[in-house]
Amino acid sequence: MNEKEFFHELGKCIYQIDGIYEEYGRNFHITSPNILWILYSLNDNQSHSQKEICEEWSIPRSTANTIIKELERQQLISLQKIKGKRRELNISLTKKGKEIADTLLKDLYSREKKAYLTIQEPEKILNILKDLKEKLKIISKGDEQ
Repeated sequence: MNEKEFFHELGKCIYQIDGIYEEYGRNFHITSPNILWILYSLNDNQSHSQKEICEEWSIPRSTANTIIKELERQQLISLQKIKGKRRELNISLTKKGKEIADTLLKDLYSREKKAYLTIQEPEKILNILKDLKEKLKIISKGDEQ
């Protein structure tokens, strides 16, 4: 296998995995996979800023902003000012949002656990993917390293 074949297969796997999560969300009437990922990220009982979510999940700011406004309108999240930051807000699930996220994600977490238990050396795989991500940052920067 050469590098072109490797990245071709890797890309297919990444998009197929993303498609699995997207289909899961559609089964629960989630209209955008980004909504699922935002709820997923917020369902750890921590507050997160929009900037943090966008950076960690590679969600465009405008997309996240639209979703966050909608989740706030539905009273699923609350926004709190971050002391010392002019424009950044902490986002956290409301009680209603937590109930909905728990219901939506309970089955997903169970399915992820089943898959996880079948993986040999999951930490090693994750470390390899994180290392690959760091090495591939040259693609977006456009410079050789």
